[in-house]
Amino acid sequence: MLALFGVLIIIFSIVLGLIVLIQNPKGGGLSGSLSGLGNQLMGVKQSTDILEKGTWFFGAIVALLCLASPAFIPKDGSSSSANDDILNNAPTSVPQPKTAVPANTVPMQGTAPVKPAGQ
Repeated sequence: MLALFGVLIIIFSIVLGLIVLIQNPKGGGLSGSLSGLGNQLMGVKQSTDILEKGTWFFGAIVALLCLASPAFIPKDGSSSSANDDILNNAPTSVPQPKTAVPANTVPMQGTAPVKPAGQ
């Protein structure tokens, strides 16, 4: 579910960025770049109103998605991906091989040597 929210946030952020880049802060914007075509179809005032409403709309959608996405984080710390399930079922420790120590080994320093039974 978090991946869905992440993808939606990225898509709406890109659209919001494109809408902001289309606008001209001096009032030209989309209608100025179409060489008067905007005046004939929608009018200058209409194109800036649509772009401003789109900016507010997509900004609100991105904000709501960002605020709602933490509600879908699992509370127990686990996730639903397949890789995490595999890792969670893996053994926590690797068994170490057991090695036998021969009886007639060199004793540690400061201890008396051990004599074999036949001597």
